[in-house]
Amino acid sequence: MLTDSQHQLLLQAGISFADLTEARFAELLAQPPSLTSLSDAELLNILQIANALYRGGEPVLSDDDYDFIYLAELQRRHPEHSFLHTVEPEPAFTCKTVDLPVTMLSTDKAYSLAEVERWVERIEKAALDLAKNPAELVFKATPKLDGYAAYDDGLTLYTRGDGRKGTDISRVFARGLQVADQGLRGLGPGEIVVSRHYFDQHLAEFFDNPRNFQASVIKEKDLDSHAEQAILDQAAVFYPFALLPSWQGDSNTLLANFEQIVTTTWQKVDYDIDGVVLEITDPDLKQYLGATRHHHRWQLAFKKNQETAEVLVLAVTPQTSRSGRITPVAELEPIRLSGALLSRATAHHYGMVKEKGIGAGALIRLARSGEVIPKIEEVLRPAPAPDIPEHCPSCEHELIWDNDYLICPNNLHCPAQISNSMEHFFRVLKNNDGFGAASIKRLYEHNIRNVAQIYQLTAAEFEVMGFGPKQAQNLVDQLLRSRSEAIEDWRFLAAFGVFRMGLGNCERLLAHYRLTEIFKLSEAEIIAIEGFAEKTAAVITEGFATIKPLFDTLMALGFTLQSSQNRNTDADHPLAGKSLVFTGTLHSGSRDELSRQAKVCGAKVGSSVSAKTHFLIAGEDVGANKLKAAAEKGVRVISEAEFLQLLAGDTTNL
Repeated sequence: MLTDSQHQLLLQAGISFADLTEARFAELLAQPPSLTSLSDAELLNILQIANALYRGGEPVLSDDDYDFIYLAELQRRHPEHSFLHTVEPEPAFTCKTVDLPVTMLSTDKAYSLAEVERWVERIEKAALDLAKNPAELVFKATPKLDGYAAYDDGLTLYTRGDGRKGTDISRVFARGLQVADQGLRGLGPGEIVVSRHYFDQHLAEFFDNPRNFQASVIKEKDLDSHAEQAILDQAAVFYPFALLPSWQGDSNTLLANFEQIVTTTWQKVDYDIDGVVLEITDPDLKQYLGATRHHHRWQLAFKKNQETAEVLVLAVTPQTSRSGRITPVAELEPIRLSGALLSRATAHHYGMVKEKGIGAGALIRLARSGEVIPKIEEVLRPAPAPDIPEHCPSCEHELIWDNDYLICPNNLHCPAQISNSMEHFFRVLKNNDGFGAASIKRLYEHNIRNVAQIYQLTAAEFEVMGFGPKQAQNLVDQLLRSRSEAIEDWRFLAAFGVFRMGLGNCERLLAHYRLTEIFKLSEAEIIAIEGFAEKTAAVITEGFATIKPLFDTLMALGFTLQSSQNRNTDADHPLAGKSLVFTGTLHSGSRDELSRQAKVCGAKVGSSVSAKTHFLIAGEDVGANKLKAAAEKGVRVISEAEFLQLLAGDTTNL
């Protein structure tokens, strides 16, 4: 059965179980039917529901099953069905829809070289109609990103919506999302995507799939701390199609080397790809060919099926991740798939294990495409009684449920979490170098179990652990730097990794209470702060009690912390209460550093210009879009030197 959030997505999309009951829908997913047994109405309802849930980030069908089974069946039965010739809508959000600056259409699809050849023939015939030489036409191939479609006009980022009306999601830029490849705003259509390798290494245990992660970035709710970190690491970006790497050449070269071109293009970016987009580059020909209500005729997406296999689950093994989430790993009958011998696959979370019946004896459909890790596409025959652990396999602490996830809250004493707790501390502080995974692993092997022990190590002790003399002294210097360089109190608190206390929640909490006061807060006092739910308050207070001894030890070492409570005490500072946006290349410090200094003076820092922006601080190589937005909205543009003058409290000549 569907989850509450999936029901909400269907409600927002205006989709209902019109020709199926929910029980019948769940049954069809668990036991795939012979397509001939489905009526036209049932087939269409399955497609509508599956599409709405996929667009909302909670898919129930794999891309390939949707494209190659259900959609293909509708196309076989009714090639002119309206569902096949209208833009597949993105989900709506609570804010009202607005007109898109341009129409955003879907892309027509091809699944074989023969279909591509027929498309090329139509292009060349149209070229002859315009008295153009087909041999001189330039075709382009780019990766088809499997992300969240959006349009950026430089001022607003819109969802694709139904292709003509979308919603304003500019908040993702305010949250720090960057344009890929250091690109500028205003480059038109693109997709919000996340690095495939980053997702596999850092996010796979927290999100079912990249689509689920992308939806979390966009939604109005507060960012998950892991999503926030992915944005800070620029692993999640908005990728305009205009910046995508491409192959270009004539039609003969394209068709003669089609497989090689597709394979090479597929591997050009480190993001999920579900095809290769082919298009003609000639603007006159584009205009002549035009578009249907569904797609541009000058463009085509080539998609290929990934290999799948049915396999028996032998057992499900719980593993404690470094973050404390318990990941169920399905142990499989060994099977060769896409050239690799596979015997394990992740089941994502125990909510999925319980709901889908993944356990010993279950029959699953496993999928693997290229270098992508194997994933469970579908449970064909559930296990009668999947085993759900009650205690952490690493430390035996009692587990707690958080939505679909089982969590070990014993983050400071669980062996599987200790290394990550130390690495997380240094990564979040961002004022030190040298304490990455390799260094932390070596320290752990020498019985170092918390960051307080690390801060008390000498160069000689580092050398005993196998670090070279120069590296050992550098680590000591970095520890000194970490204590002496000023950092925000909320960043310091977030470094302890308390469950539900990411950077955003730490900053929100410390805007109301001093750092030394948080350990005495009651659940009621936390709930009273906007953004904190009753469900998490008990976990937060328990987390604070757990970190208190380590916190006291580290504070005694003399960290230089900037209090959020002091941020707005000088109401007369020229930046107090002002909203700022930085743009261009800055020379007096990184954008993060200058933003931090501005916040200390009481300013708010955003990423896009709005009517509420007071100053646009322009460095070198400024894009025209932000300057244009500032002029249209009456926002004052100042230089980096003028900003530094304001930062110092000097308003002379300003």
